[in-house]
Amino acid sequence: MDRAQRQAQVQAQLQSRYRDIKRPEMRAVMRVQDEILSALRDHLRGIGFIEILAPIIGPATDPGIRGAHQVSFDYYGTQFKVMSSMILYKQMAVNSFDRIFALSPNIRLEPDETIETGRHLSEFRQLDLEVARASYFDVMEIGEGMVTYVVKRVKANCSDELDVLGRELKTPKLPFKKITYHDAVELLREKGLEVKQGEEISWEAEATLSNSFRDFFWLIDYPKTARGFYDREDEECPGILRDFDLFYPEGYGEAVSGGEREYKYERVVARMLSTGEVPETYSWYLEMLREGTTPSAGFGIGVERFTRYVCGRDYIWESVPFPKVPGVVSP
Repeated sequence: MDRAQRQAQVQAQLQSRYRDIKRPEMRAVMRVQDEILSALRDHLRGIGFIEILAPIIGPATDPGIRGAHQVSFDYYGTQFKVMSSMILYKQMAVNSFDRIFALSPNIRLEPDETIETGRHLSEFRQLDLEVARASYFDVMEIGEGMVTYVVKRVKANCSDELDVLGRELKTPKLPFKKITYHDAVELLREKGLEVKQGEEISWEAEATLSNSFRDFFWLIDYPKTARGFYDREDEECPGILRDFDLFYPEGYGEAVSGGEREYKYERVVARMLSTGEVPETYSWYLEMLREGTTPSAGFGIGVERFTRYVCGRDYIWESVPFPKVPGVVSP
């Protein structure tokens, strides 16, 4: 099936979502998703986090969205963006509280071809958290505990729904395995994929990597050339960032992305200029850094992708009531 046929098929399916939403499988997904959201909040509040409201619009947003387009509009004579990620705002928030999280809505106009991955949406929700004065190892430990807690709670409270979905959900084993970006690229090359050191790992390669492990695992220490200006370079390993992605097993791909934040004004401006960003676009953010901001680390986890994994769905649009799929017009 080519891309146009896939888009037509998905569009026809989503145009009649008002029928699908009555089906036992969709009802089960929605019930599990409710449990996931409650469990995420309960766990984070239990370890000292407070929930804040996420911004939806602003003068700048995350540029590191891998080929997707941002949505811009006129806001009283000023160019504004719809948030593709609240990452810059998280760094502001930890100047007030040491542990914060938000359920953040995001818009990314993904390329049409991302429909083939089965795991991209143009509209999605992300649980974003940030921790003041934390290392990337600190927040990876938080991520492991959070994911494991949610899976255990879904298994305990949604067994009937998992039966409806035919999902045998495994409890993750702690601690999660960690592999470096360099070693992951070498592993993928051994499997016959053309992957270059120093570049983002493609979606196809991510799926292959995810299928290579039987449990959750961390991919750490990306090269500076593969990530955005806000990720912190390791001072003891120049060119390597103190960041990570968490991967689901079973081919479900990336779950979490995060790391330590660069908080020094001069370094951020230099990184912006080296990647073609216009510093003036980020004026409030750079002024915050110039005055001095709290060092921090954090991550974001996509709610719909987490739901897809937990429920064992083939496609992410089966994991949200009202999906917006790249290249597809639907209610």
